[in-house]
Amino acid sequence: MKISVLFFGITTDLVKASQFSIEVEENSSIATLKTVLKAEFPQLENINSYAIAVNEEYAGDEKVLKGGDVVAVIPPVSGG
Repeated sequence: MKISVLFFGITTDLVKASQFSIEVEENSSIATLKTVLKAEFPQLENINSYAIAVNEEYAGDEKVLKGGDVVAVIPPVSGG
């Protein structure tokens, strides 16, 4: 199934894109997607420290993805 992945902040620089579509197996979870992304983009080795949102709602590793979902990879934000 096809999903869209959006990157924000430093992740955009790391993968050299702000978004792309990717094929994943049916019933893949966020944890599975993270493994796929790390294989495709080794520079995302610390992806577990990033927040993940699915269709504009934060999601944990157990969330099961559906075709057409939009997944955002959001790096930690610091500021004052």
